[in-house]
Amino acid sequence: LVHRNGEPHVAARKFQPGQFYRRQNFESKAPVVDGARLALEGLAMTGAWVDKEKGLLSTIVLEIGASTRLCAMLKKGEQVVLMGPTGTPTEIEHAGAVLLAGGGLGNAFLFSIARATKAAGSKVIYFAGYRRGEDLFHQADIEANTDQVVWCTDAGVEIAPRRPQDRHFRGNIVQAMVAFATGELGEKFVDLRTVKRVLAIGSDKMMAAVARARHGTLAPFLDPKHIGIGSINSPMQCMMKEICAQCLQPQRDPHTGKVTYVFSCFNQDQELDCVDFQALSERLKQNSLQEKLTKQWIEICLEDLNDTSTPA
Repeated sequence: LVHRNGEPHVAARKFQPGQFYRRQNFESKAPVVDGARLALEGLAMTGAWVDKEKGLLSTIVLEIGASTRLCAMLKKGEQVVLMGPTGTPTEIEHAGAVLLAGGGLGNAFLFSIARATKAAGSKVIYFAGYRRGEDLFHQADIEANTDQVVWCTDAGVEIAPRRPQDRHFRGNIVQAMVAFATGELGEKFVDLRTVKRVLAIGSDKMMAAVARARHGTLAPFLDPKHIGIGSINSPMQCMMKEICAQCLQPQRDPHTGKVTYVFSCFNQDQELDCVDFQALSERLKQNSLQEKLTKQWIEICLEDLNDTSTPA
């Protein structure tokens, strides 16, 4: 992926914050177990770090499903299929302040967005949520492009802030926002009333909670004219922009109730007030059983593969 004809690879050179790639292995190079070839399905992966001059890019994989589990088997130097970048770039705020809320792997999507937002001259308050403190990754990258970070954990070890202005909160992201706004967490380097844009990236439940809180518990502390955006994680297959329709996401106008549909692979950043989160949740659950069964099958295959590759 580094170079082609002496020039930086277009996949890295064309990347803009908020976009993502489709990655899988070559079927001909995939391991075979009992006649079954362990080929990856296409995975949507963010460009967590990109060097456009050298043509390098980095992606982050969280091993939670069958294909992401197989990513751990990729070897150094192995060729992979990478399509992209695809998706619509995130709109970057050029003034005022921006609130970023990342949940779990969603934090990886925010690395490049936070960097571009700071470079545009905006202040960045970042709420980084993890189920367990042990799940934290790339802490330095988050710190480098934010004015203040509130680390949120549900369980596990507490994330120790490494900068004087940063804080840790035991609880979910919405609770942390309220605690921050009311002064419970001490000095505020970014006033939420100056926030022009709220961008949430995480599970459908986390984004739905942020959407509701903006008009509820957080309403007294936010500019009523701010814009709320969610990066919608509806199931994707082709990731080629409006081709297979796997990623169709219904939206409901909060004023008229009119329903329209959006291809999330074409435009993943959608207004929180319009997203039909119930439909998104139901759509994600449709694949849940199949994903669990496939993951169990992959685990069995990997056990067999390790048994055959281990000398007697």
